[in-house]
Amino acid sequence: MGLIDSLFGKDGKKFIKFKRKESDAGEAGRALEELRGALYNEIRTSEGAKRQQQRFCGPFVAMAFNFFVAVGIIMANKLVMGRVGFNFPIFLTLIHYVFAWILLGVIKVFSLLPASPPTKTTPFSSLFALGTVMAFSSGLANASLKHNSVGFYQMAKISVTPTIVLAEFIWYKKTISFEKVIALAVVSIGVAVATVTDLEFNFFGACIAIAWIIPSATNKILWSNMQHRHNWTALALMWKTTPTTIFFLLALMPCLDPPGVLSFKWDVNNTSAIFISAALGFLLQLSGALALGATSAVSHVVLGQFKTCVILLAGYLLFGSDPGFISICGAVVALGGMTVYTLLNMKMSSESASKLLSKSMSFSSPKAKVDGEDDAHKSDANTGVAIV
Repeated sequence: MGLIDSLFGKDGKKFIKFKRKESDAGEAGRALEELRGALYNEIRTSEGAKRQQQRFCGPFVAMAFNFFVAVGIIMANKLVMGRVGFNFPIFLTLIHYVFAWILLGVIKVFSLLPASPPTKTTPFSSLFALGTVMAFSSGLANASLKHNSVGFYQMAKISVTPTIVLAEFIWYKKTISFEKVIALAVVSIGVAVATVTDLEFNFFGACIAIAWIIPSATNKILWSNMQHRHNWTALALMWKTTPTTIFFLLALMPCLDPPGVLSFKWDVNNTSAIFISAALGFLLQLSGALALGATSAVSHVVLGQFKTCVILLAGYLLFGSDPGFISICGAVVALGGMTVYTLLNMKMSSESASKLLSKSMSFSSPKAKVDGEDDAHKSDANTGVAIV
């Protein structure tokens, strides 16, 4: 530094300090650009968006979110179809999906919609099929609730579980353990006993309920499969399939809705109640998609039956309703079966994670990596189709 002082004096020191600061600023700028690139990869690519969804919305969060929203929309729809008198279930479903599509469009305008996977990985026919079965599943569900008692609706919902298990075995060769079969049987018997006191038969309503079973099972299977296998996020998949759903709901309206929707009294109170129902409908669709992406189609059906039992027991404990001793016993039995099924899922998940960790450690050596390459691909394929 003495030589620099003798040659350049104080200006030399300032020049060196300036260059050092400039170098530090350049490194900070490069680090900022790398951070921006990493964030872009995490948000604006389908793989990164899927990782973010899994990170912030695990199975417990997704299913708890879906549970509370489902309870809320039950109350909102009771208000809309009961006190407000809006007896047009298909049109109400259409309002829900139109509201969701508009909201998703706003999210897309602000560049907050997660990226979709490449088109070649998911053909248009798959998205079209999902949007179609979603329209029939949602529309027929509301129509079944209108024309059937709650007990008959729940009996129809019980049959969705074996339909899903059978369809997943035929399509994807998924199997389910004997312990889970017993637990699901206990759940189904408990729900049947809990709702048998409200069992009323209506021929037209029974036809709608039977027609609803296959679209409902197919809808849950496709939603879960496309998120697990093709890196779709819930919001991106909703954006792609909602237009098809709206189209088929428009086609269903003249067949299942009564006339007179245009003469309905659209005042401030009635419109506000329908708007609240639509907002909760969007959250229900989102939470259901998140739950299907985080768990499986069967687990989502079990969650639906859990809602029924909790609502029945809450009405008995908190509001003094008397569903009867048999119904209460059935709800308790169903909750016990659901608890066993959840514990079996947790046990299988932990075993799968430990096996995956041990395999990754064994593949870390070069020899194991070469010899076990084919086995690794087989393991990934088996992991992708394991029921959870």
